Amino acid sequence: MGGQSCLGGGLRSLSAFLVRTCKWFQISSCHATKPDMLNVHLVPHTHDDVGWLKTVDQYYYGDRNDIQHAGVQYILDSVVDQLLKNPDRRFIYVETAFFYRWWKRQDSSMKQTVQQLVNEGRLEFVNGGWCMSDEATTHYSAVIDQMTMGLRFLNDTFGVCGRPRVAWHIDPFGHAREHASMFAQMGYDGFFFGRLDYQDRYQRMMQKEQELLWRASDSLTPPMADLFTGILPNGYNPPDGFCWDQSCSDPPIRDDPDLEDYNVDDVVKRFLNIASAQSMVYKTNHIIMTMGSDFQYENANLWYKNLDKLIHYVNAQQDLGSRVNVLYSTPSCYLQELHRANLTWALKTDDFFPYADDAHDFWTGYFSSRPALKRYERLSNSNLQTCNQLEVLGGPTSTNGPFGKGDSQTMKKAMAVAQHHDAVSGTEKQHVANDYARRLATGWQHCQVLVSNGLAVLSGSTAQRFYCDYLNISVCPLTESINVYNPLGRPVTWPVRLPVNGTAYAVSDAAGTSVDCQVSFAVNELVFEVQAPPLGFSTYSVSLLQDGPLAASTQPRTPTAIQNKVPTHGFINYKNRMIRRGNNNILFSCLNPVCCVFRYNASDGNNSESIQPSGAYIFRPNSSTPFLISSTAKTEFIQTSVVQEVRQWFSPWVSQVVRLYAHSRTLELEWTVGPLPIHDDLGKEVITRIDTSIESSEIFYTDSNGREVLQRKKDFRPTWHLKQSEPIAGNYYPINSRAYIKDDVDQLTVVTDRSQGGSSIHNGSLEIMLHRRLLYDDVRGVAEPLNETSAIFPEGLVVRGRLLLSLDRPASAADKHRPLAQEMVLQPLLTFTDGDLHPDFSGLQAALPPAVHLLTLTQWDAQSVLLRLEHQFQSWESDVNSKPVTVNLQHSQTATIPLGCMSLVHRGVVFNVQKIKL
Repeated sequence: MGGQSCLGGGLRSLSAFLVRTCKWFQISSCHATKPDMLNVHLVPHTHDDVGWLKTVDQYYYGDRNDIQHAGVQYILDSVVDQLLKNPDRRFIYVETAFFYRWWKRQDSSMKQTVQQLVNEGRLEFVNGGWCMSDEATTHYSAVIDQMTMGLRFLNDTFGVCGRPRVAWHIDPFGHAREHASMFAQMGYDGFFFGRLDYQDRYQRMMQKEQELLWRASDSLTPPMADLFTGILPNGYNPPDGFCWDQSCSDPPIRDDPDLEDYNVDDVVKRFLNIASAQSMVYKTNHIIMTMGSDFQYENANLWYKNLDKLIHYVNAQQDLGSRVNVLYSTPSCYLQELHRANLTWALKTDDFFPYADDAHDFWTGYFSSRPALKRYERLSNSNLQTCNQLEVLGGPTSTNGPFGKGDSQTMKKAMAVAQHHDAVSGTEKQHVANDYARRLATGWQHCQVLVSNGLAVLSGSTAQRFYCDYLNISVCPLTESINVYNPLGRPVTWPVRLPVNGTAYAVSDAAGTSVDCQVSFAVNELVFEVQAPPLGFSTYSVSLLQDGPLAASTQPRTPTAIQNKVPTHGFINYKNRMIRRGNNNILFSCLNPVCCVFRYNASDGNNSESIQPSGAYIFRPNSSTPFLISSTAKTEFIQTSVVQEVRQWFSPWVSQVVRLYAHSRTLELEWTVGPLPIHDDLGKEVITRIDTSIESSEIFYTDSNGREVLQRKKDFRPTWHLKQSEPIAGNYYPINSRAYIKDDVDQLTVVTDRSQGGSSIHNGSLEIMLHRRLLYDDVRGVAEPLNETSAIFPEGLVVRGRLLLSLDRPASAADKHRPLAQEMVLQPLLTFTDGDLHPDFSGLQAALPPAVHLLTLTQWDAQSVLLRLEHQFQSWESDVNSKPVTVNLQHSQTATIPLGCMSLVHRGVVFNVQKIKL
């Protein structure tokens, strides 16, 4: 990334050594402005969703126009043609995923033409990522990857002239501080977006603070994470009455005075009134207007012909005393004028969540929409990092080896598309969600070949390798040997649960040492714990000792019998209705004879008090008191030498397993929810609520894109006075990897396995939304209810997930939850073979320090790899690890990673295939 000490993949560092030869980079392509007038910067643009109502392919080709008329290839064809007709015209483009497709299909003559438009600043790329990522439900590592893919293409294709200088997130539904921090570190000069809370916008308009300085990290030394931020006046749409796309109905400029419907005077008057009103809520004599919207400019002549006329006729009024100057512009040119104004801007240090567009319309439902897709995206990110690493460690054979040709590019593109703000967010139509999942599955198939090849090189075995993609639903080919690959830069201990049919097994590691294992007869699973070295693998053998059905004398006891024989010591103590930390402090006492309480919020869409229903975007419960699913639970207790479990069934559609593994001080809650019943004509949003005795004082903490943590307070916003109208939805925030509450004595941290929404509505409690099934559309464009079914689940989707709970002293809590969250994001990959065991392998000579995380290891080109390391602790959260760390990259090189440094990039180094010298 960028900045003074965080070297990056990299825009600031790029500009330091590239010759500045293009007009665009020197801003000389910007049209002249008039210092004594109000300058109106018209920015022609299109917003092209990388999937939403139609799939990516359908949007590109213009297919399925019965759903939405949109064809991106025609937009780019038409815009290029119109730019060539008038050198004054400008256009910006954002979504590299689409531009990359279009570019590949152009001949050399067209490519040369486009290169000239870019060099002259007439076609400007903004943002530059593969997509415009969501900001609530994406993990920072995946965002960096998709930005890298897009920016690399632009750099390789257009050089410095293709470098975006402005981040452009006009459509995401709220804005994360970590995104702003990443953009600042990447070297962007500014950030523009369109959506913010309606109350926040009103107050900023009154105070002329719609343009501000966002200080996006409390760990990086200013100005490393400082970013100028502008809030656009009309979302990303043109002013009312000035939309001249074929999809619009506004009248064109009719400028023949001999015709009866001549309207130039009316158009000019209305425009001057709008410009004057807009100037009253911004700080300088420069204002910006976005001239375009969703999938516009398919017939660019309509737009440009009318914009040419608008500029001509409005500026002609200057001869009559008008003080308004209109010009074609771009965000970079507009930003340059704001910089020249040399003003002091308001400072912001929090984020822009949650977002509401009206009193009862909080866009906090999508934090949890489509939980299965959210989990699949997170798992796919883990698999991609493993794929990338083994491409490096395995060398050239990994992409063309004994198992065929494998590649990581298909998976990289699928993951990049999945970061789009209508993808992992869960706000797309169902057939589009299916397409995102299909792309991820296809990408993983390509990666599996690469992974098999890479492991064959490192292990010396070409035995057939099997993958258990359905392990969580007990479908798995059990073989004699299990390979455990660890993508983290430190060793891990990981619980393995394998579906089996036998009653007794023996497990041993590669050295022949026996590993304690047990068969859980409640679900026919073989359970044991494995250890894997950093950036490497270990192997284990599994041998069947006894086959056949379980003997009658050893059948599991009934719940009633077990409830009277629960041990009264240790972590899990069901009889006394509490869970302990060691033998000392109480973690939490349950209000019911269960470990946490499941409830649901109802939404029907017809209630007179609930005009706005919950939907894919909106969370709007009928009541501020959620319904208790059950006050009792059927419960079984299972205790073995490997794990203790409490299995709970609250209803036919909600169950939970509470686990504590033998060598762990972390409690696992595995929840299964669905199919959510709808026979009562009520949509349902299921939450789990954990109640504790912690005096949290209505304060809780959530992460930003899985990285830095922000403080939240119920019914409060740090930079403006909130008039709370939705006591539940208005207090929900995105939880990407963790949330916690604390007091002076204890901190309860919950680590999630996917992005979810959550809050602390009650003092001492944390609640997390697990699943949503809704019967009405929330009228935000997707035009279908969030009611997921499938051929496998015709009665409604069943979703399973995990939460990890830890109770620690606040001063040391981060030392535990930081690595715990990384383990959840980058989990070990299990593969199965019938071959012999092989010695453990590690790609590192030594494990990384606890504060350092291996963020990226991927092949850059034939001669080099891209390595990113990051300091994963905030400056204030750990007495031990909140300090700069020095890492020995090679014998002759060291690097110090400052606090909060997003990534230290070491490129151009050819590492030894067998050992990376860190």
